[in-house]
Amino acid sequence: MNQPMNSAQKRAYNQQLHAARRQQEAAGRPGGLAELWWDQARRIAREQAEHGDGGAAWNDLALTLSNFCSRYSK
Repeated sequence: MNQPMNSAQKRAYNQQLHAARRQQEAAGRPGGLAELWWDQARRIAREQAEHGDGGAAWNDLALTLSNFCSRYSK
């Protein structure tokens, strides 16, 4: 017999379903994969900041984006 999920388990399960659905949708669009990575990067930076990293993850993301823009800007 399956046990009912608690709220944390249900949230994690729903997040996994949502992520899988977004991956399928993104696969068919130009830039879709980049959108998924962008969303994940922001989530990670936000979570790190909430856990007291002093903004290091945001700074690292900003540097990565700056390097990308420098490389591909004309």
